[in-house]
Amino acid sequence: MNKQHVIEIMALASGITQREAKLALNAFTDAVQVTLQNNGKVSLVGFGNFSTRHRAERIGRNPQTGEPLTIPAATISEFFGRK
Repeated sequence: MNKQHVIEIMALASGITQREAKLALNAFTDAVQVTLQNNGKVSLVGFGNFSTRHRAERIGRNPQTGEPLTIPAATISEFFGRK
């Protein structure tokens, strides 16, 4: 399922236009993105949780040469969905 398909389903299910559904979906995804950028957590009961976490710099190995290399620190996004 892609974004356009979600928009079509939202429009049909709620009786709104696809343009209105797209605006609603964009507002939702923008709110989630801003929350995660501010180190927040988003929990949707019955769906899942979105969060970010910091991964520290670490030493890895180049798989082709075996030489050590530094993997930089990063902030990663996580999604834990309902099972």
